[in-house]
Amino acid sequence: MQDDGNSLVACIPRLRRYARALLGDRASADDLVQDTMERGWRKLSSWHRDSDMRPWLFGIMHNLHVDRLRQPSLQTEELGAEPQQSTPHTDRLEIRDMQAALQQLPAEQREVLLLVALEEMTYQEVAAVLQIPPGTVMSRLSRARERLRLLMLGQAPVTTLKVVK
Repeated sequence: MQDDGNSLVACIPRLRRYARALLGDRASADDLVQDTMERGWRKLSSWHRDSDMRPWLFGIMHNLHVDRLRQPSLQTEELGAEPQQSTPHTDRLEIRDMQAALQQLPAEQREVLLLVALEEMTYQEVAAVLQIPPGTVMSRLSRARERLRLLMLGQAPVTTLKVVK
């Protein structure tokens, strides 16, 4: 059980990084990580010891995040936090622009993009975490990358709807 607790604690930095990128607000992200760790500890017996703990914890975090979004009183502000490290002015502006662009992505696209690009999860792991098919992961990722590219270029993404009969 102690090894399981150590594995749980070892996941905190990655959970914090993902939560901060997802929410854009340090305090809300830390609250989400704390709630994830608390629930993970309580449900540790449901984790399969022969599997990677990280996707399991990210799944818990995803479910908690979705639950919070469904409760209007708990929704967080969509403003990004400034980076804590001292960087040249232009780097800080680029980071701020990237955070702002990420926050403009639809939540389902932002989640997939962050899990693949930031957390380096496989499409299968992301599909398991978000409880969606791998094909949906790939299409959301493709749309997120294109939308983010356009936002970073200062162009408004064009939304085209196809009529299906």
